Amino acid sequence: MPPLIRAESPDSADATALIVELEEYLVPLYPQESRHGLSVEQLIRENVAFFVIRHDGLPAGCGGIQLVGTAYGEIKRMFVRPHFRGTGLGRHMLEHLAVHARQQGVQLLRLETGIYQAEALRLYERFGFHRIPPFGNYREDPLSVFMELSL
Repeated sequence: MPPLIRAESPDSADATALIVELEEYLVPLYPQESRHGLSVEQLIRENVAFFVIRHDGLPAGCGGIQLVGTAYGEIKRMFVRPHFRGTGLGRHMLEHLAVHARQQGVQLLRLETGIYQAEALRLYERFGFHRIPPFGNYREDPLSVFMELSL
């Protein structure tokens, strides 16, 4: 059965559990000032389109996209639970987010991730993202990597 991706409010039970798990994963890796993820409340307030991916009916990961007009879409809260990694779910989510961006007239994706997330960096690079300087409200941070992809 192929993975199922559905739009969900970030405050749904499954989405919130995934976001909490992502935050718990990041806490030992980065100090608070280097963790730039939006809270559930911020995701809702900022109108981030948010999606949950399921594998065999189980919530396996999530991802969102915050549109900055039609200039670009920023990938937010991209996460695949560790025991589902290596199954292609991250790539499926990125493809879904890219399609969503294109449907909104956006031709550029951007993201910020951390230097210690090797699996995520490999996924983004294989998908075609390349490194860029900080964008938007981000400042230079030695623990951050900034990337973009033209669609």
